[in-house]
Amino acid sequence: MSKPRPIVALVGRPNVGKSTLFNRLAGERLAVVDEVPGTTRDRLVAESEWNGVAFDVVDTGGIDPGSIAAPGKRPLSVGSAPFVAEIRRQAQIAVQDADAVLFLVDVESGVTPADREVAEILRRHQRRQNGRPFPPILLAVNKCDTLARFAEAAQFYELGLGDPHPISAMHGTGVGDLLDALVATLPPAPPEDEEDQAVAIAIVGKPNVGKSSLLNRLLGEERAIVSPIPGTTRDAVDTHLTYDGVPVTLIDTAGIRRRGRIERGVEKYSVLRSLRAIRRADVALLVLDATTPLSAQDAHIAGFVLEAWKSVVVVVNKWDAVEKDTYTMQGYIAEIRQKLHFLDYVPVLFVSAKTGQRVHKILPTALQVHDARVTRLPTSFINRVLRAALDRHPPPSKGGRLLKIYFGAQVSVSPPTFVLQVNDPQLAHFSYLRYLENRLREAHPFPGTPIKIILRKKNA
Repeated sequence: MSKPRPIVALVGRPNVGKSTLFNRLAGERLAVVDEVPGTTRDRLVAESEWNGVAFDVVDTGGIDPGSIAAPGKRPLSVGSAPFVAEIRRQAQIAVQDADAVLFLVDVESGVTPADREVAEILRRHQRRQNGRPFPPILLAVNKCDTLARFAEAAQFYELGLGDPHPISAMHGTGVGDLLDALVATLPPAPPEDEEDQAVAIAIVGKPNVGKSSLLNRLLGEERAIVSPIPGTTRDAVDTHLTYDGVPVTLIDTAGIRRRGRIERGVEKYSVLRSLRAIRRADVALLVLDATTPLSAQDAHIAGFVLEAWKSVVVVVNKWDAVEKDTYTMQGYIAEIRQKLHFLDYVPVLFVSAKTGQRVHKILPTALQVHDARVTRLPTSFINRVLRAALDRHPPPSKGGRLLKIYFGAQVSVSPPTFVLQVNDPQLAHFSYLRYLENRLREAHPFPGTPIKIILRKKNA
């Protein structure tokens, strides 16, 4: 099982500078929505590092200020009940699923009713572990661009969340001190000898696609509450089993919670849950609902899998509920290949958790994908494939110069990672690297598993 990085959640109402702080923590401008649907580049998640401590920063986001007011009407005030309800959902998920929470407020607006509500939610749901609050909550007061505003940050002591950290996300002032305090609270990485050797398989997907039903069918018993209400599954639940002699850990993005305490819509913001499960997994089962069209949220979750370099099996659930003819399955596969085009090497299974149809194929396929993930190819084999690829289609020239590939070797697994010695890495176009990946897959399929190709300049 992979070791996940700690997760830091950004929480706060709109216009306090969350995207600006997110970009600064990520080290570049990432919080930009791509114009092309399905590219999964809305960047709710980014890797960050401070003083040698790596972590994932997640913008819980999800609040669209334009949706708070009806068309033609003024936006509701920050103290209005609908607005507070939206932020409350953010805060609840963050405090349950993150390793640390950055609660961002705005010195220009002062302490608002929404800020007070969120602070109350965070304090109420914060639990104590080993005598200390968990997760730790850091209060960041943004837009402190002057000494006077730094002093005004003291008003936020009223929220009862400890010392306010005055910052300017735009200019970077105070952000270093905030990060010093943040990384001091993050949990240490587990020792090497504590790493689980079981194959970790995560069940991920948007709400109400049947993840818990699928888990129950895989286990042959009712191990998770099944409900048609999105948001029933709240926390990650691990189930250990042995399949065909192989130890397996199933990671369901699920938590057992009484139905009466479910809030509709809470999963809308819950990228944390899917992200944590994916980060911990070797293989992700991406569950889709056959009765509904593929959505941007499906593509987002698929993008998390890809960016984490995890292996994946696409599981199309509720296939029993679809009216079918001879071409229905092929048509659905074509739609998946088009909308999730970055996962064209992934096996697709059509199942029904309700009837059990083809569910027995899921674990064998996932283990086959894992076998590909840990495959190591001989160096001689790799270089034969490379030479044949170069003969078949030489690299295009760039500025009158031609990319030369001298030697290739596989340097690691999980995922399979290949290093190619070249004359100049800058001469390689991404399309040619994709061509080389396809030639490697022709020689050895690597089903469901991403391949890393790294170019290094050959020493003279």
